[in-house]
Amino acid sequence: MVVYGGEKVFAAGADIKEMAGMAYSDMAVAARRLSACFGALSEVPKPTVAAITGYALGGGMEVALGCDRRVCGDNARLGQPEILLGIIPGGGGTQRMARLIGPSRTKDLIYTGRMVGAQEALAIGLVDEVVPADDVHATARRWAERFVNGPAVALAAAKKAIDGGLDTDLRTGLDIESELFAGLFATDDRTIGMASFVANGPGKAEFTGR
Repeated sequence: MVVYGGEKVFAAGADIKEMAGMAYSDMAVAARRLSACFGALSEVPKPTVAAITGYALGGGMEVALGCDRRVCGDNARLGQPEILLGIIPGGGGTQRMARLIGPSRTKDLIYTGRMVGAQEALAIGLVDEVVPADDVHATARRWAERFVNGPAVALAAAKKAIDGGLDTDLRTGLDIESELFAGLFATDDRTIGMASFVANGPGKAEFTGR
């Protein structure tokens, strides 16, 4: 799945004029929905890639953080500027960014509210690839297309094991992995993949997604 905002801007964040009129009682409800919305994106059971052009700020940055991979145009500007409004990220930015680039770099970006360019974003691990702005969508699509005919259940299991393990201790993470690993032996794709490997070597299986 490719998440794309368009040729000029990925997503520039929330409507501040609307937010300025909200009271605590309003946001206490809305914040939970916001977090759940971004959480749903992160839990899509297939490979996801953000194709970032122009600005990815605030909620836009949080959308990108909810994807498995981030392809960034050389013109992109990324950040969590909420502190400049007297608030903090509310759609997962403090949590997903810290897991991606570590707490120290996350604190720098969130405490200052500064934007980073494409090359700095790449250097600190905030994005995975920088390409010319005109090539962003095509590059992201090429990455996603690799999985179209792949073993869908195994891909979902890999994502669940990696993300689930990051949210717990190593022992529990290993237990999650073992359960998911064993469960794949009930799939058609496991039978197809192993039979193809024995007969023809690696990389030639034609999976069904079941």
